[in-house]
Amino acid sequence: MTQTLTGIYLPGNTFIHRLDARVKFFSFFALVIATLFTNSWVGYLVMGVISLVLIYVSKLRFSQAIGSLGRMRWFLVIIFLMNLLFFSPENAWFSWWFFTPSYAGFLQAINVVFRVSVVVILSNILNTSTPPIELTRAMEALLRPLSYLGIPTGQIAMIISVAVQFIPTLTMESDQIRKAQIARGARFESRKLTEKAAAIGPLVVPIFLSALRRADELALAMEARGYQSSQKKPVRKNIKLTSADAFAIFASLVVCISQIYFL
Repeated sequence: MTQTLTGIYLPGNTFIHRLDARVKFFSFFALVIATLFTNSWVGYLVMGVISLVLIYVSKLRFSQAIGSLGRMRWFLVIIFLMNLLFFSPENAWFSWWFFTPSYAGFLQAINVVFRVSVVVILSNILNTSTPPIELTRAMEALLRPLSYLGIPTGQIAMIISVAVQFIPTLTMESDQIRKAQIARGARFESRKLTEKAAAIGPLVVPIFLSALRRADELALAMEARGYQSSQKKPVRKNIKLTSADAFAIFASLVVCISQIYFL
């Protein structure tokens, strides 16, 4: 079965699509901060409801919103077990070797997995509702104060934007390489750790080569279109924010402040 790709811009005319990219970027970071400060069941419920509401408002399929979590399942399992087994040796359920699972570790494991999951969902909503070029301009606008310190904010914004947009492409290519290896007899579903390691090994080199090839093709395409990182870019006329943009900023700030000081 083909995996549902996430992180690719999907054109639309929803409330979130119409927001200014700078506002969406600011609101995204405000909600990420709110998520990182979540430390109560009420806070979990609030952030979970907000995530579901944003998925509904952006008209994003639920499978697209959480698709990245499925591919991150082993990473989530590992961080869950690490927090469960090593977080707190006090009042441990039992102690074996250096494993000390406890109720405090269990709560911490849920806390970390929840935070990572919400941040991934929010990033998927941001990427699918904002064109890549607008994301780049938004990052450059928010990083502009650093340019007075001699930091090349335009290049940094371009690098981050290109890296984010390449994730779905590399995910699709890695899935194709994986299927090709399965057709050649690789056993990714084997329960033996040695066989899994032997099957994953041949994936690493083709994926790296594919990434380097894509990077080289992108560099040639940008040069052919006259892109020069050192050239002075024209100053864009500031676009006035609408009432919807103001509401999004206000709502994200309220959620962020509430999670930090009250929840």
